Amino acid sequence: MSVLDKVQLPKDIKKMNNSELDELCADIRELLVETVSETGGHLASNLGVVELSVALHKVFNSPTDQIVFDVGHQCYTHKILTGRKDRFSTLRTEGGISGFVRPVESEHDIFSSGHSSVAISQAIGLAKAKKIKGEKGKVIAVIGDGALTGGLAYEAFNNGSYGCENLIVILNDNNMSISQNVGSMSKHLTTIRTSKQYFTFKAGVRRIFAKIPKIGNSVNRLVTFINTEIRKKVYHATFFEDLDFRYYGPIDGHDIESLISVLTAAKTHSHSVLIHVNTIKGKGYNPAEKNPTQFHGIGKFNVATGECVSGGKNFSSAFGDTMCSLAEKDGRICCVTAAMAEGTGLSNFAKLYPKRFFDVGIAEQHAVTFSSGLAKNGLVPVFAVYSTFLQRSYDQLIHDVAMQNIKVIFGIDRAGFVGEDGESHQGIFDVSYLNTVPGLTVYAPSCYEELSLMFGKAIYHDNGAAAIRYPRGKENEMPEDYHYDKSDYSVFGGVNSENCIITYGREFSECYAAYKELDSTFIIKLNKIKPVEKSILTLLADVKNVYFYEESIKTGSVGEIVAAMLKENNIDVHFKHIAIEDEFVKQATIESQIKTYKLDRDSIVNEVSNV
Repeated sequence: MSVLDKVQLPKDIKKMNNSELDELCADIRELLVETVSETGGHLASNLGVVELSVALHKVFNSPTDQIVFDVGHQCYTHKILTGRKDRFSTLRTEGGISGFVRPVESEHDIFSSGHSSVAISQAIGLAKAKKIKGEKGKVIAVIGDGALTGGLAYEAFNNGSYGCENLIVILNDNNMSISQNVGSMSKHLTTIRTSKQYFTFKAGVRRIFAKIPKIGNSVNRLVTFINTEIRKKVYHATFFEDLDFRYYGPIDGHDIESLISVLTAAKTHSHSVLIHVNTIKGKGYNPAEKNPTQFHGIGKFNVATGECVSGGKNFSSAFGDTMCSLAEKDGRICCVTAAMAEGTGLSNFAKLYPKRFFDVGIAEQHAVTFSSGLAKNGLVPVFAVYSTFLQRSYDQLIHDVAMQNIKVIFGIDRAGFVGEDGESHQGIFDVSYLNTVPGLTVYAPSCYEELSLMFGKAIYHDNGAAAIRYPRGKENEMPEDYHYDKSDYSVFGGVNSENCIITYGREFSECYAAYKELDSTFIIKLNKIKPVEKSILTLLADVKNVYFYEESIKTGSVGEIVAAMLKENNIDVHFKHIAIEDEFVKQATIESQIKTYKLDRDSIVNEVSNV
């Protein structure tokens, strides 16, 4: 029996010695690699925090002590230790456990999360609420994996120490160059400061000084000041110390004994604490250690070789090829990304045009405003961003781009359903909020050819800002001999038919497949979805039934705009809008999500033929 077989809940590791905990970590790594090779997921980051997660549950008592994981994709070991080991094989599958922390799964998951740099803010709120209510327990924020490139983390640090003596922040530094190497002296000092003997001695000295009449408290304050200044000189950690956090580190994040020692010391503190932990992304699995970027978020792969099961061209790579082609001919074109160069298909662009490639870190708000500066001085910036992350830049999009009438181009990747990443990552909101931005033009390609030509059109023919939104994965089947003629919409079938299907983007393939099985039906394929070309109304004047299909939240969507256009122009038709109602889309395959929301060919045929 392996050590992992003995573990169901955090209490099961409380009495384990360090040797047993090391064996447990090895077992967990084996399970992580085996499972993610079948389900896909965030592997490298989770392999890096195995010992840290085990040590946290060894020292603290979750959920009385609340552990908040930033981003949430570092939580796999936490899930295994908190009652979900037997379901771990269902990771990221429909009806299975999420790849992120989700309170609906366990009381040990405090917040749902999927976006970066939020944990410290959440933890401060939790800590202050505990204090006000007189509740026991510490609050531990685990941040890192690039999350300190997000401005929200610094806003939280600025607010985090005062009145938060029950707050512990763990900085998981996995070679992100967050701080300098502070050397052997600081490591030795950390070892001393986290020992039980040191705390006993320190408390005793303070009690003795406090008993000295009149000057006792002043002596204690002087000693504290000297102690702080010495720490600053040794650690060079003035940033965290100046924000009034007690700093410990750096700690070897793969040394169970050291981790348990420093966490135990932090637990006894009556002051906010920051623990700096060094970890290795991909630790324990050679392919992930060698290429942590590839194994950050990966699909199914061969455990023996580390090779991905699926590959080939997709919309992201088509975007990257397009940018390289355009940049070769036009020195004004540059690309901006927020820590997603590989995910958005820009790795090759970064190599070919390093002076025109900008990775700003996990800072989407800055990326948009930074792009406006590039554009103001004559460049043509293209910000490549996942739909789910562009949500964070809504104000900058309005205020710093659209209001300035500046040409910034947005390449919105993962638009629509994204599959197994679940609620926090579905790209179903961008259509609705982009529709509220004055002067913004939005395109929705259905294939690689359209994607390439739409970027060219947005850059060279449109005024002001433009967005091209495209789905995750590969292009679907298109009509034979179809070529995008740069028109705002395309029509398939006889316009004198009784029924009209209107759609755009990836959903066009499902609608076209249904159209081939339907009688008296034609399709309007919107290529530009904002603004909607008003001339489509002439095609709908004599239609009996209009069906609008889209992978978007219904409120504020293109379908609602078309419905309003019909009403305002007194065009009386039966209008059916098939989109996502007021809900979050749960994890499943994209194919399953399309069927669930009745956007698949069979559902379309049934709907239109049974009017």
